[in-house]
Amino acid sequence: MGRKGVCCCCAALRPRYKRLVDNIFPEDPKDGLVKADMEKLTFYAVSAPEKLDRIGAYLAERLSRDVIRHRYGYVLIAMEALDQLLMACHSQSIKPFVESFLHMVAKLLESGEPKLQVLGTNSFVKFANIEEDTPSYHRRYDFFVSRFSAMCHSCDHDPETQTEIRIAGIRGIQGVVRKTVNDELRATIWEPQHMDKIVPSLLFNMQKIDDIDSRVGPPSSPTGGEKEENPAVLAENCFRELLGRATYGNMNNAVRPVFAHLDHHRLWDPNEFAVSCFKIIMYSIQAQYSHHVIQEILGHLDVRKRDSPRVRAGIIQVLLEAVAIAAKGSIGPTVLEVFNTLLKHLRISVDFELGDRRSSAGSATFSTSSKESDERIVQNAIIQTIGFFGSNLPDYQRSEIMMFIMGKVPVFGATSQSLDTSHLGDLGTRRIQIMLLRSLLMVTSGYKATTITNALPPPFLDPLLSPSLMEDSELRQLVLEILHNLIDRHDNRAKLRGIRIIPDVSDLKIKRDKISRQDVSFMKKHGQQLYRHIYLGCKEEDNVQKNFELLFTSLALTTIELANEEVVIDLIRLAIALQDIAIINEDNLPMFNRCGVMALVAAYLNFLSQMIAVPAFCQHVSKVIETRSLEASYFLPETIFKDKCNLPKSLEKHEKDLFFLTNKIAESLGGSGYSVERLSVPYVPQVTDEDRLSRRKSIVDTVSIQVDILPGNNTEDKIDNTEEITFEALKKAIDNNGLEEQEKEKRRLVIEKFQKAPFEEIAAQCETKANLLHDRLAQILELTIRPPPSPSGTMTITAGHAHYQSVPVYEMKFPDLCVY
Repeated sequence: MGRKGVCCCCAALRPRYKRLVDNIFPEDPKDGLVKADMEKLTFYAVSAPEKLDRIGAYLAERLSRDVIRHRYGYVLIAMEALDQLLMACHSQSIKPFVESFLHMVAKLLESGEPKLQVLGTNSFVKFANIEEDTPSYHRRYDFFVSRFSAMCHSCDHDPETQTEIRIAGIRGIQGVVRKTVNDELRATIWEPQHMDKIVPSLLFNMQKIDDIDSRVGPPSSPTGGEKEENPAVLAENCFRELLGRATYGNMNNAVRPVFAHLDHHRLWDPNEFAVSCFKIIMYSIQAQYSHHVIQEILGHLDVRKRDSPRVRAGIIQVLLEAVAIAAKGSIGPTVLEVFNTLLKHLRISVDFELGDRRSSAGSATFSTSSKESDERIVQNAIIQTIGFFGSNLPDYQRSEIMMFIMGKVPVFGATSQSLDTSHLGDLGTRRIQIMLLRSLLMVTSGYKATTITNALPPPFLDPLLSPSLMEDSELRQLVLEILHNLIDRHDNRAKLRGIRIIPDVSDLKIKRDKISRQDVSFMKKHGQQLYRHIYLGCKEEDNVQKNFELLFTSLALTTIELANEEVVIDLIRLAIALQDIAIINEDNLPMFNRCGVMALVAAYLNFLSQMIAVPAFCQHVSKVIETRSLEASYFLPETIFKDKCNLPKSLEKHEKDLFFLTNKIAESLGGSGYSVERLSVPYVPQVTDEDRLSRRKSIVDTVSIQVDILPGNNTEDKIDNTEEITFEALKKAIDNNGLEEQEKEKRRLVIEKFQKAPFEEIAAQCETKANLLHDRLAQILELTIRPPPSPSGTMTITAGHAHYQSVPVYEMKFPDLCVY
């Protein structure tokens, strides 16, 4: 009795808050929390908030003791009581109580019992949803970030337990994010040491989802059951929420761990998960921050530039997907940076490809060919990205990008902005040219300029039509296709696809507008450049069917979009000059090319005659085509471009009825009001500086001004111009009247030429003769004129130092006239 009385006396001396706390615990933990006593404790805590910290400390003490003793029933009761107290009390004195609460949650998370970890996580999530009145300047969540991240990587042997712990870890991270974002000191969660744990933990669980395609779009709202049971879905929603709360200053910290995770787990090849991750990122962040993500991808591409081609291709494909989403909104100042970086990596890829080819010269191995094909994958990915990005830009930005890419193409006279290909050689330069032109082709696709001058300004047109881009069949095809994109403003190109004799052009329903003043001015200034490019393009020996098809489309689109009466006459002169190329054959073209040019001229004049609708002209063209179909079908595109076509041995024996005649065309057009005086003047292409300095065949040969120093060995195709010396020939040579008539005829032709020919052609011919004379004089002077030797010596520079070499007077050679 005495001992019992002492115990009762001691219990009465205990503080009230301890007695209230003890009363909520039943004798048997299975009975659960004593609700009546819990209500008393809650009322006491609300009435005396200054006791909250002591209540929390005592509950923490009891919980720690119960955890150590594995009395998990009482642990559950203690956490339930803590949760109710948290929900009921909203005052400034709750801060010390929260510290005790977080200490108890940490104890549960540190235990190895999964049930306790889940219990602690649930309590923390409830706490995270409470909005506190005042910020906490001393509270940090470093431990919880680390612990929840570790739980996300749980590898428990029981799959159900493993899933349960991972879900708890993800929900805990979500709670930390929500709590810190709503707090005034939310910037702490965005520190790199925290993001390096949170983001990889979420990505690790997102990898486990079965259906990757379910995550590539904008944020979805999964059902409650799916959200709770599937760690991947929960992690994805947490990741979206995290990115959605990111601001300007901490966006990069949230994105960089994604790269580290993808690198560590080698998820760039294959890159399905990487693509889906960045689609989630681009859809989740605020639109004005999209350029930050693009900059980070570009920076990572620079870091991984030495990696395998497939890894780089995977990164570039991710960039493509990011750009596709960003281009619909704001992409900030990164437009030129994206293109500049991609073009730089294009050059690096070509360098790697050629380096592998040189290192394996003479030993064709499977690995080398595989590397080359992988580099082609990288190059195609870069081109696709450039094209897609450029095609989604507004027109004013797209024109700048077109100029930017064209400035990178290595051509004769290019500026310092062009890509450096000096160490790549001719093959590397050609590869760079092809890659850049393919990029430019995709950027120009769908571009509609109000005037042709805006689409083809001189700084863009001059390098595009440079002879440097005519040295290969594929290069010429790309240039023509780019021209088609820019010239075709009414989408007529698809109707003109393929070279053929069109029976009735009106069936094509071609759309066209009246030629504007700006277009007329453009053709006066730059028409000769277009004609020259088509003319020289027809003279290339490596032309294939596609080249002739594109040349036909170029002529047809020029007729539709840019042709007034003057341009029509110029195009007819060009067509006749092309016909002369095939007939005279000064360039020794193969028979297929000659017949292909004849077919091109036939197809185009058939199209042109129906477009201008002059009956006499149409009749002449139809008659020639009909005659060809009966006697020389290989002069028509339907026959010459078949797989098996019998080619003629020569074209010298063909009758004039098979050719389009200038006088017939002039007669037919003259009656319809066309100014046909210029048709009698043969077309002569312009001469440029690049023609004289390039390695290609000189344009001087094109205008048939040749100076033979040594007789050529190949005389099979040359025409024998020597005459047999007879009495009649000598009589004609003595006859002065005949000479006078010839001189008069020459003068008449010269006068007629200067009266009727356009100024551009006269200037081109005069410039050609003047340049030829200048080149010959320069060669002669270089060979003959040397600085005379001087007794004082001649200065030479060796290894950066100047030296003087003296010549004695007695060794000097003087001209005979100076010696006496």
